[in-house]
Formats: sequence, C-alpha cells, structure tokens
Amino acid sequence: MNYRKLVGEKVYLSPVSTRDWQLYDKWAADYETAFLSRGGDDFVRPPAVDSSSLENRAKNKNTFSIVDKATDNTIGHCGFNFEDIANRYAKIGIIIGEKDYWSNGYGTDAMRLMLDFGFNVRGYNNISLNVYEYNERAIACYEKLGFKLQGTWRERLICGQKRYNCLHFDMLASEYFG
Repeated sequence: MNYRKLVGEKVYLSPVSTRDWQLYDKWAADYETAFLSRGGDDFVRPPAVDSSSLENRAKNKNTFSIVDKATDNTIGHCGFNFEDIANRYAKIGIIIGEKDYWSNGYGTDAMRLMLDFGFNVRGYNNISLNVYEYNERAIACYEKLGFKLQGTWRERLICGQKRYNCLHFDMLASEYFG
C-alpha cells in the first residue's frame, strides 16, 4: 500500500515499499531507462534488485516511490542520495521507470515535491544533480524548475566509440520559488 506523504498535481511521493522490487528490477533491466539514468557500464550489468535490496531504501527517510495520483501505480523513484548535514547540501536523483509516463510532467511534479521537501523540511541550502548531456528531457525539466548549470565533466562517459559529457546542475534555497 502506498502512503500519500507528499502530494503534487499528478503524483504523490510514498515511502519505498519492498513489494515494489519487481518494478525496480524491471527498470534496472531496461536498456533505455538505465542508459538515461546511469550511463556507463551500469546499464549493461544484470539488475541486482530484490526485496532485501529495497529494504535499505525503505529505511531511508530521503527516498520515495513516485506514484501516479490517478491510478495509485508506482511509476518511479526519487530521493536525496547524498547529504552533508553540516553544510546543508544534498544531491538528488530521480527515475521515471514507466515509459508511458515520460514527457508528461510526472517527473517535473515529483522533482517539485522533492525540492519543497529538501529546502523547506530538511533545510538544505544547496541541492545538486548530475545528468548526461544526451538526456534532453531531464535537462529541460531541471532548467524549467530553476536549476542552474554549474559545470561540465567533459567526456565523463565513454560508450562504444562515443564520448559524453556529464552536466552538473544545482539550486540554492534562495533561488527556490516553490
């Protein structure tokens, strides 16, 4: 059962449930989803998701399942995967695993909820993220929300004969207009 902890227009964020391990496994095994979210050799490795590996995520109070409000279906996950409490800094990540929900504002809605949670509840001063240059949908989402490009990790990813840059974005609490 999902719990409506943070509620947006299209989605709500619920604590991660170990019953969703097969969804996480499906997303990790999908080439396109994995390539967009992780890049590198991570996307060719077999998934290693099971109910026990989700237990750690379920215990993390900064990680959530993204759930479609209309259907109560889990469509992705998001969270702060690194935090520095002393400096009020966190790094955020998101995956919309269900492809039918891509390019329809679900990720933007989930990120808006996470920014509100991060700045107004957790008290972060800076939230950052990294994204590969080929993930144009994600970049558009981040820029729309107000993230600013801070730098480029040049040729961070080599895949076959192609080289890709990794872009670093961040947002300060003073720039957040939630």
